[in-house]
Amino acid sequence: MTIHEPAPKPVPLIPETAPFSIEQRSWLNGFFAGLMSLDHQPGIVAVNGVPDVAAKALGGVGDDAPWHDPAMTIAERMTLAENRPQRRKLFAAMAQQDCGQCGYLCESYADKLASGEEQRTNLCVPGGKDTSRMLKTLIEAAPTATAVSVAPTEQAQELNTPPAGAPGYCREKPLTAIFKSSRRLNADGSEKDTRHIVFDLSATGLAYEPGDSIGLMPSNDPELVDSVLAAMKAPADFPVGGKTFRDALLNDYALGLAPDMLFEFASYMVGGARRQKLKTLAKGQDPDGDAATFDVLHVLETFGPMHPDPEAFLECLDPLQPRLYSISSSPLATPGELHLTVDAVRYTASARTRLGVASTFLCDRATPNAAVNVYIQKAHGFALPADPSAPIIMVGPGTGVAPFRSFLWHRHAQKAPGKSWLFFGHQREATDFYYRDEFETLAGSGALTRLSTAWSRDAGKKVYVQDRMREDGAELWTWLKSGAHFYVCGDAKRMAKDVEAAVAAIAEDHGHMSLAGAKDFVTELKAAGRYQADVY
Repeated sequence: MTIHEPAPKPVPLIPETAPFSIEQRSWLNGFFAGLMSLDHQPGIVAVNGVPDVAAKALGGVGDDAPWHDPAMTIAERMTLAENRPQRRKLFAAMAQQDCGQCGYLCESYADKLASGEEQRTNLCVPGGKDTSRMLKTLIEAAPTATAVSVAPTEQAQELNTPPAGAPGYCREKPLTAIFKSSRRLNADGSEKDTRHIVFDLSATGLAYEPGDSIGLMPSNDPELVDSVLAAMKAPADFPVGGKTFRDALLNDYALGLAPDMLFEFASYMVGGARRQKLKTLAKGQDPDGDAATFDVLHVLETFGPMHPDPEAFLECLDPLQPRLYSISSSPLATPGELHLTVDAVRYTASARTRLGVASTFLCDRATPNAAVNVYIQKAHGFALPADPSAPIIMVGPGTGVAPFRSFLWHRHAQKAPGKSWLFFGHQREATDFYYRDEFETLAGSGALTRLSTAWSRDAGKKVYVQDRMREDGAELWTWLKSGAHFYVCGDAKRMAKDVEAAVAAIAEDHGHMSLAGAKDFVTELKAAGRYQADVY
């Protein structure tokens, strides 16, 4: 599909005095412009008389779910969903990342909750407590509204198409892969600890493509588990559900941010001011500004001593969820292997070091030849163009470069003729320019046409990937006009939002568009599948 450059400063179809928001007016302008003219342009496919761009807009979530934006806060999303049906409110409460960790996409998870087919409200990993609280509140406020049958959406069907649901392709049926190695990518002196992780998939029969992710089932840090047991003064070998209490804490239950149910449960075992604070925390309030510091162990240590029954205690915890990582290897370049690019998450809160469950499992605790339960999460709307000659522009700072390493090695193995341009950024060039040797090799082979880098902590002004994009706006615009596919991977709240704004600014400056027209251009790129994001 070809995106055509609009005429300079088009006259808006919807007047600024009309009772619409800027976003609504922009969308309507683009839609009606499509109805009146896009179907007459070469390369634009009409569906039942409606141009393809407009048809996709009508059928997609954009018109019915203006909150489907991972950069929005949950409060903003819920405001946009006011007066909508229950299933749309549930959809708005999700993290909007469509990551698949819950086993659905955001919209299909909401549909399953609304129909009553799914009862668990704590499956949204990126949404965390905010999402689970809101889902619980919505369902409690309108319980009868959930007992309806909802037709599966296109997104819901997408996750149910083969091979999804087969062993190794869903969270319920993982297969065993072999952990091979963890190699630090940062040089000495870096503030980061980023690892190149290698798995052996040769015995699994699993297949993946560039853009896919891997879900893995981590285990908790044994030292943290033992500290929880010590704080409770509980026997490690207490039998629970066919296994020991310690094994259950290691492999089945999340020990991160304390669930509201645990605050409520603990409040019955203490008195006075401690009980009042626990009751307040259980309602989602934060009277002392320290709610974010309360993981499971901190609750036990702060409000103890308490010695709950192990089975009752486990009922108050959330299940340990799988974690998803973008795959950074190509099955053509390294058959039988799967690579990841992972930041080890470590930070201090309340005078104790906290560890990211999956990242430190991979970076610190997994040993060579260890068996790890994994599954492949097939990509939805994030993949290389079908035409290997199509140019691609990739924006991936930090570990966001992972899928683009996969893209580049895949195109290298294919000897694809299409041009490629990578924007990569991090803190310091001397310590954080990982995969530099590989990028030089890929550039030498022609698989990587251009590399633009941005360093935010080197001497002088902070520079980010979106700054480099604007600096090279004229050339980037030329690539987009020639049919380039645009990709962004990384932080959803800031970076991805800033990158999208940079693309719109480039369209406005170099495409001689109005601001509304530039936003329409980005919308059309997305509708055509030429602007794809993998954000978290």
